[in-house]
Amino acid sequence: MSPTLILSLIAGYFVILIVIALLTSRKATSESFFVANRNAPWYMVAFAMIGTSLSGVTFISVPGMVQSQSWSYMAVVMGYLVGYLVIGLVLMPLYYRLRLMSIYGYLEQRFGFWSYKTGALFFLISRAAGSALRLYLVAGVLQLAVFDDMGVPFVVTVIVSIMLIYLYTFRGGLKTILWTDTFQTLAMLTCVGVSIYLVSSELNLGLAELVRTVKSSDMSQIYFSDIKDDKFFWKQFASGAFITIVMTGLDQDLMQKNLSCRSLGDAQKNMFWFTLVLVFVNILFLTLGVLLYKFAAVKGIQLPTNATGKIIGDDVFPLLATEHFTLFAGIIFILGIVAVTYASADSALTALTTSFCVDFLSIRQYSEKKQTQLRQLTHLGFSVVLIVIILIFRALNDQSLITAVFKLAGYTYGPLLGLFSFGILTSRMLREPLVLPVCIAAPLLTLLINANSEAWLGGYKFGFEILLLNGLLTFLGLLAISRPAVPEAVPELNPAR
Repeated sequence: MSPTLILSLIAGYFVILIVIALLTSRKATSESFFVANRNAPWYMVAFAMIGTSLSGVTFISVPGMVQSQSWSYMAVVMGYLVGYLVIGLVLMPLYYRLRLMSIYGYLEQRFGFWSYKTGALFFLISRAAGSALRLYLVAGVLQLAVFDDMGVPFVVTVIVSIMLIYLYTFRGGLKTILWTDTFQTLAMLTCVGVSIYLVSSELNLGLAELVRTVKSSDMSQIYFSDIKDDKFFWKQFASGAFITIVMTGLDQDLMQKNLSCRSLGDAQKNMFWFTLVLVFVNILFLTLGVLLYKFAAVKGIQLPTNATGKIIGDDVFPLLATEHFTLFAGIIFILGIVAVTYASADSALTALTTSFCVDFLSIRQYSEKKQTQLRQLTHLGFSVVLIVIILIFRALNDQSLITAVFKLAGYTYGPLLGLFSFGILTSRMLREPLVLPVCIAAPLLTLLINANSEAWLGGYKFGFEILLLNGLLTFLGLLAISRPAVPEAVPELNPAR
């Protein structure tokens, strides 16, 4: 694959996105930017959310991790089902009842100023860092496939990538993104399906043989029974449930799409159908992973390893697609990773803009003209923030990206889990000035426990469930600074009552 061909593909792809943006951003207002005027069809939202909830990390790291983690990730995916059930039946009715534009407005109504600002701050940190990690992946692939040969520095690749996102989202926001993400989700799913078909064909596997090959592979084991193993099934399952509740239900990015539906009933239909499709899509990614390693073994291909001789899972799919597959398969790979990464990144950039404008700038107090100016300036500011974080991560990263993203989430989303669960499960109020110190102390204490868990807990190693520990410590800290509330003070904000 020549750099010219890849650049032509990417250029054509973005031309389509910009045309969609021009058509959908006419007469855009803050209401359309933030919640798409609250009239989006639920089936469109459900389909668009698939691309948003995945990313280039999923596209590359999930297939790449099957050699070291087998199909243990399916335990996390199964936990998603429980998490989305809680979101649909508990959180979404609460958000719709309060007609929120930013979900962190719940914390202000339930507790007060400091809880509200703390929750929004931790979201901004979490989503900015997580989105930067995901964008780093696709920028790295493009750098390897195209720009290294052209002598273009990585920093230029990153700037161009993010400025392209800014270009097609700065006017229409969510109204535009629902359309662009629908297109990008379709492109991504097509690419995954075609990739599986092409690799299966190279291995001379029909559908029945494909199923048997995956099922009989050592890499398709789902259930691990050793409680000390980071692949322990029930630990992964619980982590999946809570990761979903926090990274979807308590995350402005994905919930912003849900809040754009016409009614609570539509939003719940969107959530449940989206859940079923998402499980199927993750099965496709894991299946592709088994096939990739099988292909490399059959063809005698030497896979990339680190200094200790361990296969670098994140490099497997890009290496095979760009150097060992057919030209058509390589094109499919490039289009797939671009589609899934930008579907996630454009939504995240809009959510960051929404949260900052609503939660910190109180943008609705200004005229529409002033709102537009603030919105677009904030959008540009977060584009710059993402660029800086990506460059920092490139200098520091030495681990699988999907693990890095979830580890990060365990520390930054934990306070959100603690805040929302305390608000929903109790009727107590908080001593507001102490909320931020508690939400800072909990992740630090979690980090300390995680670093010493094997010595302190008989060899136990934390995995994705570090999020649960962090949320629990935050909850206990909030309990310590809480006080009884007047019984009638918050009944409509507390589903548990």
